[in-house]
Amino acid sequence: MDLSPWRASASFRRLYVAGFVTALGGQATFVTVPFQLKVLTNSPLVVGTLGLVELVPIVVLGLWGGLLADRVDRRRLIVVLEASTMVAIGGLVLNALVPSPQVWALYVADVAVVGIGALQQPSIGALNQTYVSHDLQRAAAALATIRQTAASILGPALGGLAVVAFGPAVAYEANLVTLALSLALLVTLAPSPPRADRGASRGAALREGVAYVRSRPDLLGTYAIDVLAMVLAYPVVMLPFVAAGFHRTYALALLYCALPIGALLATMTSRWTHRVHHYGRAVVVAAGLWGLGVALFAATASLAWAMVGLIIGGGADAVSGIFRTTMWNESIPLEVRGRMAGIELISYSIGPTGGQFRAGVMARWVGLRASLSLGGLACTGSVAAAGVGLRALWRFDARRDVHVAALRASRASSPE
Repeated sequence: MDLSPWRASASFRRLYVAGFVTALGGQATFVTVPFQLKVLTNSPLVVGTLGLVELVPIVVLGLWGGLLADRVDRRRLIVVLEASTMVAIGGLVLNALVPSPQVWALYVADVAVVGIGALQQPSIGALNQTYVSHDLQRAAAALATIRQTAASILGPALGGLAVVAFGPAVAYEANLVTLALSLALLVTLAPSPPRADRGASRGAALREGVAYVRSRPDLLGTYAIDVLAMVLAYPVVMLPFVAAGFHRTYALALLYCALPIGALLATMTSRWTHRVHHYGRAVVVAAGLWGLGVALFAATASLAWAMVGLIIGGGADAVSGIFRTTMWNESIPLEVRGRMAGIELISYSIGPTGGQFRAGVMARWVGLRASLSLGGLACTGSVAAAGVGLRALWRFDARRDVHVAALRASRASSPE
């Protein structure tokens, strides 16, 4: 692993630690909400519909968050929204503590958390690019994956155990603690002045962002591959139902850990990615492996092989994420990075939320395991076909790409 970004930037270190602490509590909540819904309704369709409900604030507020990331002080915006997340999590705590928790209240509080996150994430993504020099972007992307996957191992494991042993309220209260710790770190970041022309109207700024992404079919290709992979093969929300079939109390915690374990293993051995310059091809191949891993997980009756399938999928998804993030941060100009981060947020959020709904609906028709295994195989076939059709993505070569060269020259002439 390359730790150069961590050593080179104190601001990157603070943001990194704050992100890990936030993700730790957020992942615990991520597994607690569908678990609580399952307990209250025992319906795969209701749990799957949660993703569809979350889609609206992600699409609407993700674009708005990207616009704000280029037009306001990013550090101040992140701090305000972190405090707002604490209020929304407080709503989940209160609902969990009442004698009869309400499904509608669970949905409302969850949508609030997701919406605030959609406003916040573009600023965080833009700051990560700003705090790290151009030649360290790939190493920073790998470190970001390590942070997220480590939190995805510890958070769901601790959250899954806590919600079974102590109830949902304890998991939500733990998230409040992690948010408070993160907030204490975020307020120490230096101010980050806006990059975009604030004289332009918000509508003009949004149109400028959309025009830029339309001019980059290679970027559109990364979004399309990720959406396909997640819509067709996203298994996470159905893990409580699959785990119930293994009749072991620890099965749910193990399954929740398997994806991030695969991601962590892939990232910890990611130095080989420095020899790969065709980022688009790497994204396509990794997405195909993700589908095969999910298909194996769903088709087997063995808990051990189910974990192997998820570990393969998690590793492939991490590799895809490293190359997508590196491609974005090495080629997108600083002045539009926030708006592009908003579009990226929508692209990698639509997939899982749409995938949750697809899995829930299809499970009603063909059964849970068939829904997941057929989705995994469809994912592999679809991304293979898309890779052939998305020529700009397939041909992308970081050594020769004009956008990478232009951003490298720009940052060299105007160091942060």
